Amino acid sequence: MKQKDARLAALKASVAEVTPIEAAALQAEGAKLVDVREPDEVAQGSPVGAERIVRGFLELRIEDAVPDCAATVLVICAGGVRSLFAAENLQQLGYSDVRSVVGGFNRWKEDGLPVETPRTLNAGERERYGRHLLMPEVGEVGQIRLIDSRVLLIGAGGLGSPAALYLAAAGVGTLGIVDDDVVDRSNLQRQLLHRDTDVGTPKVDSAERTLNELNPMVHVEKHRFRLDSSNVEQTFAGYEVILDGSDNFPTRYLVNDACVKLGLPNVHGSIFRFDGQVSVFWPACPERRGPCYRCLFAEPPPPELAPSCAEAGVLGVLPGVIGTLEAIETIKILLGIGDLLVGRLLVYDALRQHFNELRVDPDPDCAYCAEGREFPGYIDYVQFCSSQNGG
Repeated sequence: MKQKDARLAALKASVAEVTPIEAAALQAEGAKLVDVREPDEVAQGSPVGAERIVRGFLELRIEDAVPDCAATVLVICAGGVRSLFAAENLQQLGYSDVRSVVGGFNRWKEDGLPVETPRTLNAGERERYGRHLLMPEVGEVGQIRLIDSRVLLIGAGGLGSPAALYLAAAGVGTLGIVDDDVVDRSNLQRQLLHRDTDVGTPKVDSAERTLNELNPMVHVEKHRFRLDSSNVEQTFAGYEVILDGSDNFPTRYLVNDACVKLGLPNVHGSIFRFDGQVSVFWPACPERRGPCYRCLFAEPPPPELAPSCAEAGVLGVLPGVIGTLEAIETIKILLGIGDLLVGRLLVYDALRQHFNELRVDPDPDCAYCAEGREFPGYIDYVQFCSSQNGG
């Protein structure tokens, strides 16, 4: 007997086998069916409801798909050979009830069992996002989730630039950008979406060109107007996350109020000279109820305490740090992973190279997000901010 045949015989003696019909019945009772074929094979079809983990990553990812080592695991490949080797490895990892599907997917189809064609990445996407695919927290399912995602950035300036670049690089499929401004040469010290040749060009156009050069797979939706009460809900419609990179209080309060009304996560960032802040304002967060922006800042500070970057200046590198942190929080929201900055304000001091975290609880009397409180409506935000400052 050839060594290969002897090895297969030994595997068959140590690994239980089931027919596809038996496997389908066990799957209906709660067993986990794991398809270990290569992506190009899976793209042609796979058993309905199967976990798809390519053989080379099985040992690294099986615990995420099947955390219970006592669960019944059914392993399927194309013809029933690779599944035997995979099943043996799962046994070595401590899985006590592992079975190989005889005849594999080929016989599964012949037996007329349900098949689906799952969404898969093409070769270009696999090459581009290869480092994401190695991460169990992302993987192919997570990358597809990013590709299908829609994020709206408020502003294509200092904060919006690094956030947009990293979200595009990560493969977020649709990026909306709201900005009515044009590129000024003074922007180029920190706004990396734009180049010297873009001076005088609408920022949304410059941003679109830069992002498409970085990742032509990303679709950029341009909103070249100033956000106000009359257009905010129409603009936010269809987006999953709002990333606020605005530099003025009227827009911040407007963005907050619209996000509260629509139940959208508001990924907030702000900068001042050497200091920055990041948080996620999301009262409707499914994990835990968080505050809104008004819970932290019920009214805007006096202008002498919060001058704009044009008045006070800002370290050019600082928006890169804060905008990148906003991009990270956005990706975590889209993938449903990690501990979000909900109820937490991350404060960064670049001069001391120091992060500090402050707890922010929901205000039980907040006029906009308090539980049971009806949305009071939009206001004249410019007037609100100027009147609160004594203007």
